[in-house]
Amino acid sequence: MGHRVHLVALLAVVAACHSEDKSTGVGASSGVLDKAKVTFAPPGPDDGQWTMSAKDYANTRYSQLAELTPGNVNRLELKWSYDLGTRAGFEAAPLVVGSTMYVITPFPNKLFAFDLAKGGQVKWIYDPQAEPASKGVACCDVVNRGGAFYDGKIYYATLDTHVVAVDANTGKEVWKVKLGDITSGETITMAPIVVKGKVLVGNSGGEMGVRGWLQALDAQTGTPVWKAYSTGPDKEVLIGPRFHPFYEQDRGHDLGMTTWPGEKWRQGGGTVWGWLSYDPALDLVFEGTANPGPWNADMRPGDNKWTAGIFARDPQTGEAVSTRASSPMRRSTVSRGSCCCTPSATATSTCSTARPARCCPPIHTRTSRRPAASTSRPAS
Repeated sequence: MGHRVHLVALLAVVAACHSEDKSTGVGASSGVLDKAKVTFAPPGPDDGQWTMSAKDYANTRYSQLAELTPGNVNRLELKWSYDLGTRAGFEAAPLVVGSTMYVITPFPNKLFAFDLAKGGQVKWIYDPQAEPASKGVACCDVVNRGGAFYDGKIYYATLDTHVVAVDANTGKEVWKVKLGDITSGETITMAPIVVKGKVLVGNSGGEMGVRGWLQALDAQTGTPVWKAYSTGPDKEVLIGPRFHPFYEQDRGHDLGMTTWPGEKWRQGGGTVWGWLSYDPALDLVFEGTANPGPWNADMRPGDNKWTAGIFARDPQTGEAVSTRASSPMRRSTVSRGSCCCTPSATATSTCSTARPARCCPPIHTRTSRRPAASTSRPAS
């Protein structure tokens, strides 16, 4: 029998600092990929907070705080612990805003607020009342990958395809929106990010015959603003006149349909369950799409676009600006890959976490117009 998970606090792990109402890193001017290099540099000195799941828009997952060192790590001691009441796996990094730490559990996706200035005292617990049937739909444990703090609220998704906004001070629900249908195999496990007042979130379930998508919600109301599918016709993938992929095989009309046999694209996977990254200088969101479905590739001959690749999108409209597919007809996933590298205007990629350069293909733009005819490669 598995053990229930305890939240453990260690001396010198968290430094409580004053915070502003809104998360940092938003608001730089827009740009295009062929005119600026993406540096993804952390915004200024570390303020001791952790306001989104991967620390910052660059997904560095790195704290610059220096109180904990190789010389004193052996002197860490237990300060307090708390039983979170679940045996499921944890994949969500706690958020720290001011002197409050927020922890999102795997299903049933409860949100805990702990007062770090008072020895981890529980300030409040929010229960979204997630649908128990969603546990039977999840392909890979009932995990949750975290949330984001923005404008005084905590935003996160629940396994049963809801996104919620919770008042960070009181724990009261501000809004709750349902985005998917668990009876069709959809769940949501990803950590949303908030960009310019838009909450960006994608679905899970590529193994269940789900068609992947990324959506933007208004952060104040939860109202859907745009939805971009990973497969299907250009108008549903939000591919238009701004779309200029570098490679010839990614240029053509409705490749999200024509690179699939028949209507297979309707259950083609390409879900968006990994971490999104955002470059304020270019004003572009980088989104990884997961594996195509079904697993049996013999049932879907072709390039299976736009799965197992990376999109660069305008966060305000969802419009695709560029893309790079990792490999045609791929069985595995690169949904988590949009956050590991630093694409640039050159033909190289620099990984921000010192992973091999192959972990994230280069993304480019072109100034030429897309040809009308399909130029997809033959299946391999």
